[in-house]
Amino acid sequence: MRLRALLETEALGLRLLGGEDELDRTVRGVMTTDLRDPSRYLTGGELVLTGLAWRRNSADSEPFVRILASAGVAGLAAGEAELGDIPDDLVSACRRNRLPLFAVNEDVAFATITEYVVRQVSGERAGDLAAVVDRHRRLMTSGPAGGGPDVVLDLLTTDLDLRAWVLSPTGRQIAGAGEPLAPGVCAALAGEHLAAVRTGRRGPHRISIQGITYSLFPIRGAGRGPGGPGARDVRESVLSDWLLAVEADAGDWPAERLDLLQGVTQLIAVERDRRDAARTVRRRLAQEVLELVQTGAPPAEIAARLRVAAPVLLPGLGTAPHWQVVVARVDWDGGDIPGGPVAQSLLEEILVDPSLSGPEPSDRIAVAHAGDEAIALVPLPALAAEPGEEKGPDRALHADELLSAVREPLQAGLADDGRLTLGVSAAVHSAEGLRGALEEARHARRVAAARPGRVCAAGHHELASHVLLLPFVPDDVRRAFTARLLDPLRDYDRRHRAELIPTLEAFLDCDGSWTRCATRLHLHVNTLRYRVGRIEQLTGRDLSRLEDKLDFFLALRMS
Repeated sequence: MRLRALLETEALGLRLLGGEDELDRTVRGVMTTDLRDPSRYLTGGELVLTGLAWRRNSADSEPFVRILASAGVAGLAAGEAELGDIPDDLVSACRRNRLPLFAVNEDVAFATITEYVVRQVSGERAGDLAAVVDRHRRLMTSGPAGGGPDVVLDLLTTDLDLRAWVLSPTGRQIAGAGEPLAPGVCAALAGEHLAAVRTGRRGPHRISIQGITYSLFPIRGAGRGPGGPGARDVRESVLSDWLLAVEADAGDWPAERLDLLQGVTQLIAVERDRRDAARTVRRRLAQEVLELVQTGAPPAEIAARLRVAAPVLLPGLGTAPHWQVVVARVDWDGGDIPGGPVAQSLLEEILVDPSLSGPEPSDRIAVAHAGDEAIALVPLPALAAEPGEEKGPDRALHADELLSAVREPLQAGLADDGRLTLGVSAAVHSAEGLRGALEEARHARRVAAARPGRVCAAGHHELASHVLLLPFVPDDVRRAFTARLLDPLRDYDRRHRAELIPTLEAFLDCDGSWTRCATRLHLHVNTLRYRVGRIEQLTGRDLSRLEDKLDFFLALRMS
């Protein structure tokens, strides 16, 4: 039970003297004492009743209150029968130590309060166990999926009077019992959870926001997370796991209630795994379109595949949509954690409007992954146009807006050894434009990768004009450009078998990371530095400059 319930029960004769912001504390028991130091009898969570016989003068209040606060008691109730009004020094000491203080009317016996608290606490503990049994009964009769996360959260509200929400790692609300949380609160909760997981702190994790305490429980599906089947490193799942946020302080919960909440997370995880499986069709569609685009398939074949994808991603759409391509990449120091699946799961979440709650909005996003990249094919409905005007795309994505709402939690999850970079293409209205859109998104991501920070994005409008016009460059100009940059390296490779061209490709693909590139090529970092130095010497370029990196990248792509 909570302190607030005691205050709202008129028969107990309690009057609040301080601690308005702490009334949601949980009461686990009750103890009556007039000892100056009752610490040996306290275990935390008690409502302490005292007749103030321990107080000889005003200096005694501060030590007594500190002992109670250090023991983690829920609150202090002082009787008025001995001294009349409660002394101001006790009120001040409780306020300084954030200990809720109640005055007990002289007409109310401590035994009355004790009997009420014991009856309520015992009833709630019995209710915990009853809720476990009832939960299993309801889930068994409602099908394998259990009716979704909202049904599971309703159990917490109806059986235990707990408000709870399921959040994505970016802080988007998936489900909730009660009023939706403010976006800033969701982001803070997700950030705290990710930071706790990355530092290895044991859950549940607790955080106080605007005077409200939340307890955070990870939701891990089969094969995800520490200890799960096939799990090797927390970084493989930290950016994809959901979390359960409960408006309560679980620090003083009994084992039965903690077990119940762990069971709730397992039930929600079943729903999460079911929804992941449902994404298979959309992921396959994206993979098929991507392969056609990258292998240079005829536009008619790509268009036919898009016509298949459009009804799945935008059911009921009357006209063919515009499309955008988004490319994301997650890199971890050391290069031993595969980034493609992590980026795929994360991109599926980032592309959902953070103001939308529920798991369904992601059902209109198709994301594939190739190597360490995740590539999203995003359909955009066409806006109605005035007569004589061309229809344009609705709700086009903007790189600077995509990450603004999720930057804080993602930085916590990436910690000091991970990085997310993202690029967004312009909207295209036909299959012929998809290949250019893919290259444009990849170029934009590389621009983002050249910037400082753990979470960076760039859009098509930030690319130089020669990138945008690349498909229209005459062949003789292309040949001259690539020959000027790459011929000296090819000649050197033929004479010395130095593998400068493969080294250059790997170095650019690793965004200039010496560690990742050396790991990929199975080289010592010093050997890699020697090769890069030779490339710069032969070409007169500087691979630490973004402009030269882009020129080399374009030359390799056009060769």
